[in-house]
Amino acid sequence: MDIQVQGSDVHVYTGSRTFDRSQPSIVFVHGAALDHSVWALQSRYFAWHGANVLAVDLPGHGRSQGAPCPSVEAIADWIPALLDATGIASASLVGHSMGALSILECAARHPARVERISMLGPAVPMLVSDELLAAARDDEQLAYAMITAWSFSAGKAIGSNPSPGMSMTATALRLMQRTKQGTLENDLLACRNYADGLAAAAALTCPAQLMLGMRDLMAPVRDTPPLIGALRDVRVVKLAETGHSLMAEQPDAVLEALKSFLPHRPA
Repeated sequence: MDIQVQGSDVHVYTGSRTFDRSQPSIVFVHGAALDHSVWALQSRYFAWHGANVLAVDLPGHGRSQGAPCPSVEAIADWIPALLDATGIASASLVGHSMGALSILECAARHPARVERISMLGPAVPMLVSDELLAAARDDEQLAYAMITAWSFSAGKAIGSNPSPGMSMTATALRLMQRTKQGTLENDLLACRNYADGLAAAAALTCPAQLMLGMRDLMAPVRDTPPLIGALRDVRVVKLAETGHSLMAEQPDAVLEALKSFLPHRPA
């Protein structure tokens, strides 16, 4: 569905279900230069099992209008505006990469609006190389290729997919190629400039889940202990032989981990 948030049209995937405000709500937030479709399996499951689902296209991404949010903090403040636009008092938040940083900051800034958070592929700080930023500024196609090469574990980098005839890497690359010009650089700068992640984690009052790809090159597992240590109530899920694109490489494992953590009606 399309709704107005802060004066701009925003596209939200609801799993083809009608909102029922008596049910718990879950917001899914994608990463840099992506859109709601990365959550296809997980969002649809919860929509059909007793939850309101809002899998968003962030401003300036996918089918949503407006300029991309310039910072992680701006996305964190945009999420409550999304809840206001749909009449939801509070929700659980699920985020990947840039989305993971955004929901962490949102939960720290707006604790009354956030019930729990699940962060996939987080890193605090989230380092972005000068080479990747230069490519995002000067040659977006090269930047998309670099991210695709770094986002998948070795076994998946050749493009293998459980669905015959489909390619994980080609799908990921094509999704980024649909992004509006300048969006990738904006998103990468937002990730690199976010400096308050550990303070946000220490301030968090709700339960948190971390999902880590053990072969993640974009947000290496070796960098996560400070984040884990700063959280008071945390559950860590480690996915073996998995890179940064957790939802593509391990869709069923991601769904099972979310099912164990998020409110819904079991099958």
